[in-house]
Amino acid sequence: MPIDVARRILEASKQRARELRSPVSIAIVDAGGHLVLFERMMSPYGWATGGISIAKATTAVMFNQSTDAVAQWGSGIPGFASSLATMTQGKFIMAAGGWPIRLGGATIGGIGVSGGNAPGRDDEIAHAGLTAAEAMAPAITASQPSMPAVQPPLPSVSQPYMQQPLSAPHPPIQPTPAYPSVPQPPASSQDFPPGTQYLPSDQDYPSNEETKSFDQFSENRSGGQP
Repeated sequence: MPIDVARRILEASKQRARELRSPVSIAIVDAGGHLVLFERMMSPYGWATGGISIAKATTAVMFNQSTDAVAQWGSGIPGFASSLATMTQGKFIMAAGGWPIRLGGATIGGIGVSGGNAPGRDDEIAHAGLTAAEAMAPAITASQPSMPAVQPPLPSVSQPYMQQPLSAPHPPIQPTPAYPSVPQPPASSQDFPPGTQYLPSDQDYPSNEETKSFDQFSENRSGGQP
């Protein structure tokens, strides 16, 4: 919302309010609902109309339609008005007098008027501001710079590190050496092939200590008798 456009809309609405002898509060917000301009013509009276005009402008931008239309379909939804008013911290209202501001088919903001001394007076004052905005639309569109249809290609930038491989080659995998298996001796002489001499190991014959222990055990059981 350009500030010059907002001022033209505000002045046109004020002029219509003077003609109707209806001092009102006028609020203009941008497309995000942020306040751009505000004036209360009936100062110091009508303190409540200031917040109402801001709520009307915000509601018109929120739903991209007049607040009168929002009130018509929103009245059939139980709890709709109270829920939205709480969620927006009081910046939602269902009452006539709020309109979206469009230029070139795009919504650039909203206007809210409150305090009219007759039915439909708020909408009439707001329409005067919208008419001024429509008259400014061709001049604003012509002043905006046009973007080129085709963007030029970006220059290619070659970096030395980009020419290097992403990762160094891995070293060749060395083969695992294979060791010959050690043959195990057979458990008994029967496992030897024919014609092979069998050499008994120490396990086949017990040692002298084991033999002596066995003799003492036998002697004790026989009572020392041969």
